Amino acid sequence: MTTINGIKRLRFALLLGALAAMGPLTIDMYLPSFPTIVASFDTTASFVQVSLTACLLGIGIGQLILGPMSDVHGRKKPLLIALIVYFIASALCAFSPSIGFFIAARFMQGFAASAGIVISRAIVRDVYSGSALTKFFALLMLINNLAPILAPVLGGGILAFTDWTGVFAVLSAIGFLLFAIVLWRLEESLPEEMRVPSNLSDTIKNFVSLLKNREFMGYALAQGFIMAGIFAYVAGTPFVYQNIYGVSPQTFSLLFGMNGLGLIMGTQTVGRLTGVLSERRFLEIGLTMSISSGTLLLLAVLFNGPLITIVIPIFFFVASIGVIATSSFSLAMESQGHIAGSASALLGLLPFVLGAITAPLVGIAGEETAVPMGAIIFSSALIAVLSYIWLARDKKIAV
Repeated sequence: MTTINGIKRLRFALLLGALAAMGPLTIDMYLPSFPTIVASFDTTASFVQVSLTACLLGIGIGQLILGPMSDVHGRKKPLLIALIVYFIASALCAFSPSIGFFIAARFMQGFAASAGIVISRAIVRDVYSGSALTKFFALLMLINNLAPILAPVLGGGILAFTDWTGVFAVLSAIGFLLFAIVLWRLEESLPEEMRVPSNLSDTIKNFVSLLKNREFMGYALAQGFIMAGIFAYVAGTPFVYQNIYGVSPQTFSLLFGMNGLGLIMGTQTVGRLTGVLSERRFLEIGLTMSISSGTLLLLAVLFNGPLITIVIPIFFFVASIGVIATSSFSLAMESQGHIAGSASALLGLLPFVLGAITAPLVGIAGEETAVPMGAIIFSSALIAVLSYIWLARDKKIAV
């Protein structure tokens, strides 16, 4: 597939953005339902947060498997199979008879959703490189970042008409619709002569070489730990906002969706100013934003500040992701074209594995304190900054 321009480029970005948005939709759309799911299964908040952990693990492990698979079999075939599995898994979530079954179905749903994330990124690398890669990825992130805005709002709207099972019925329908679009509209971007052999040892060698690449891992760990903080926010705010501060599911959805505007601002700043500032400079700006806002949030929760002192730092912390994700992805992927699927998989794996660890920890002290959430977000930002400085930072920074 040659470089795509014009109106075809926009359609291409819309489709890839929709596929990449499967992750945020799968994670975020059911968040307003957390308290009602607790009541429905007669369980605890921690068990419902485990369902988020299961989904995050599924997304992380799925990328590790489906990314390299797309290097071997091409991008389209694995993507179609995963979308069918997603359709089935979402339906199983809706009809779960117990919290245990629901958790297992959420893992399956996350595993299938990972294909949209990892393969869409690999397709971008198939088609673009250099500054064109950064600019197109910024456009892709703009579309993708609409999902965190729309998902909880849509989830809250569904709850106004039906119960939480309706959320998963809608997700099932989205999976089927994307299957049909990919089947009829998406061209294969990886020609057969560019595919790697189906060899487990070679796949392992690819991952080992990436793990040994200090610069690549510096970008990957910086992004991964920041995203771990985001997943702590995702798991914690449904209870912090609704149980501690008494907001309604609809107000929670609006507050949550508002942060998506921050994501868009961060992403588009990178996309529009690429060429004026380097990707490395943008990454450092984003990391500075994250540690500053994480510090303010930790102070707010330690001193039981009002809601506004929680909302504002979280907004800027989430906004920093738009800057960090776009710049770190471009920097990490630039030299990995021959194993783009594996590189994309590892970049995708780390955030969800680390997020699977942090998500259940936010509820460790119960549903009536925000301190664990604040501490985890601050710690994640700090470790991200240290990972970048130790592994990837050059002594001279291009401007």
